[in-house]
Parts: sequence; C-alpha cells; structure tokens
Amino acid sequence: MVLNQLPPQNLLTTDHHSSAKSEVQVGKADRLQLDYDVAIVGGGIVGLTLASALKQSGLKIALIEAKPRTAGLERRRAYHVTLTSSRIFAGLGIWAKILPKITAFQQIHLADADYPAVVQFQPTDLGTEALGYVAEHRVLLQALQESLTEAEVSWLCPAEVLAAGYQPDCVTLTVSMQGKIQSIKTRLLVAADGTRSPMRQQAGIGTHGWQYWQSCITAVIQPEKSHGNIAREHFWESGPFATLPLSDNRCQIVLTAPHAEAKALMELSETEFLAELDRRYAGQLGRLTLVSDRLLFPVQLMHSDRYTLPRLALIGDAAHCCHPVGGQGLNMGIRDAAALAQVLQKAFQQGEDIGTLKVLKRYEHWRWLENLAILGFTDLLDRCFSTHWLPLLFSRRLGLRVMRSLRPLKWLALRLMTGLSGRIPDLAKPL
Repeated sequence: MVLNQLPPQNLLTTDHHSSAKSEVQVGKADRLQLDYDVAIVGGGIVGLTLASALKQSGLKIALIEAKPRTAGLERRRAYHVTLTSSRIFAGLGIWAKILPKITAFQQIHLADADYPAVVQFQPTDLGTEALGYVAEHRVLLQALQESLTEAEVSWLCPAEVLAAGYQPDCVTLTVSMQGKIQSIKTRLLVAADGTRSPMRQQAGIGTHGWQYWQSCITAVIQPEKSHGNIAREHFWESGPFATLPLSDNRCQIVLTAPHAEAKALMELSETEFLAELDRRYAGQLGRLTLVSDRLLFPVQLMHSDRYTLPRLALIGDAAHCCHPVGGQGLNMGIRDAAALAQVLQKAFQQGEDIGTLKVLKRYEHWRWLENLAILGFTDLLDRCFSTHWLPLLFSRRLGLRVMRSLRPLKWLALRLMTGLSGRIPDLAKPL
C-alpha cells in the first residue's frame, strides 16, 4: 500500500544537471509533505541498481544522494563485472547500452609469483561465451542514471540525511537540501551509503572485521603488446596483483602490498614504478605507459552483524566490505540490490507491509550467509597466497597443479568467481 498518491508533478529533484522536465523548484517542494514506500540513501551503482529494479513495481521510490549526479561520472575506476551481474543488468534492460563500452575477457590466468604452473581458465571450462567483463565506473553509473530518467523515481540530489526517526509504521527522515530542511516519511529506508554508512551507525547496527596489513594501489596502464582480453590474478608474497583488460588496449591494475611497501611504490617516479610492473609481468606486455594517476587505499574486511531492522535494510558496502582479490565487492552489492528488489516486489504484490522485519528477514536470510562465504573465501585466498611460509607455499602450488588437470575443480572455481553459485535473483535468469 502506497503511503500517499502525490501526482507526478510533485516529484522532487534539486540536481541542476537533470532535465527541466523533471525539475521542480525547491521552494514549492518545501511546502509539500513527501511520502514514499522506499527511500534509498546513496546514489552509487548499488543504490541505482535497486532503484532501477523497483522502478516499475508500483512502489513509490525516492533516491537521496549527497553529491550531484555528475560527480560519479568523473570517478576513474574500473570493476570486474561477473556473469551474474551482467545478467542482472540485462534484466534491468541496460546491458545492451553497457556492453559496447566495456571489455569482455575470454581468459583468466592465475599464477603464484614466478612459479611456472599457471592456471588458465577458458569459456569452455564453464560453457559460456565469456568469463566476465571489465567496466569503468562512469559507464555503469551513466547507464543506470539514464534508465531512471523517465521512471517514477524522485531524485533528491544533492541532499543529506541529517536524522532518521523510526516509528512503528514508517521512518521520518530529516533531509537538508541546499540549506533547506525537509521532513520525509517513508515506509522503508534502504542504506546504500558506503562502508562508513551513517544510516547503519545511526541505527546502532554493529559490524565485525579488521583492517588488513596491506594497502592497494590502482592505476590504468597501456601496454605495448595486446592485453589479449586476459584477466590476470598474480599472487606475490606481498599480496595479489590483478590486471583487468580495458578498451583501447588499456589495463586497470590493482596491486596489493604491505602498507610501507605500498607507500614506497607510490613515491617511486613514474619510470621506476613502471619498471616494477614490468618485472612482475616478466616483460610479457612490452613497454608500459601510465595513463592515469596512482591511487592508494587501505584494505579491510567488514561484515554487518545484521542487514535489517524494522523499516531498515542495508545493501552493498553499507552491509559488507571485502578484500579486492577476485573483484567480488561491487558484485556482492549488485546482487544484494537484485535480491532485495525481488523480496520487496513479491511482498508488495501479496499485500504485505514491505517495511516489517518479517519481510526484510527474507532478504537477510538470502544474502547474509552468501556474502559471508565470499568474505571468507577472499580472506583465505589473500592469507594463503600472501606468505612465503613453506607448508602453505607447497600446498598452494600443489593446488594449482591439481586445478590445471582437474576440469571439475576448475568448473567449481569459475562458478564462484563468476557469481554463478548460490541463489540467483530472478532478474539474472533468462525470460
């Protein structure tokens, strides 16, 4: 049941870059009582995925984002997009716009330092056309934003949630927009507002996890030789070193190393840094060119004690954060959004109150353990390979040799890497 039936002209946006058709003067909006079924705090890829999945559900949706919509389009970052995530985007009707602008990789190479037994995964190992994709942040964000242009979704952007008051039948949000305070009531609040989620903290939901002894360096390089549409995960004693193929023969690198070593790598000259990368590639990619700035960020594992409370659900980084090895973080969030959308739509169609704990627990039971398994897998992978302890060294190299020769083991590993394991959301299933 919708809280109220405001006519379409009352939908609010304060983003100056949105179309004139959808904009309403803030002064008029201030005199309105805006009520929604679902208010999503966070307009990143995960929050937008949820909004897009719900846009034709009959639920009244508000999307609250602290930064202008164009801000995210300037972010220079690329992600591994699993097969399941690509199928979720296909279910949203935006994959056809995304695919021509990204790279599909046809091989995955898994190696341990200079050990010669490299495991090579092919699409034939899984029976698919590709093993995954690499997409730049702006490509995914723009496609999702455009999918909501004509949808019944209210953009409150830029806007900041100052407080959330939980009541038996709704949440009252105090929102600041261009210095003006607005009170908004919603049946359900969804926090998609990042690892340090203010919504999660205000609700008193605890987390557990730890900071790793490592930091990550990301950058975009252009090799002299073709990257061959190969995704590489190369494990060194200091940490994983991933290479993701991008368009125009560019590569996104994610280099993990202990904090002091990572800081030292950041302080190297461009020539010295590229020489270190060339050493790790053993010259296989030829002369390297750095085409972006190097970025440094610490690595942590975090898992929320719970994903739901009455009238509140956490998705994406607000619920969990993992080591970047394997590129699973964003994909976990995309899958959260698809799962929550499925639970909410089914409950709404059956006349249930979507904000009750009874309904929201269905989402939590679905995703909490699946995400915990991924968190544990990435943590184990990093710890097992980021060491030169002889028993582990011999064990993992024996494991690589076994995986090379056992097709069922490769199939199981690929199922996990590509997101095809676990319960698949309906959005990711063929019609």
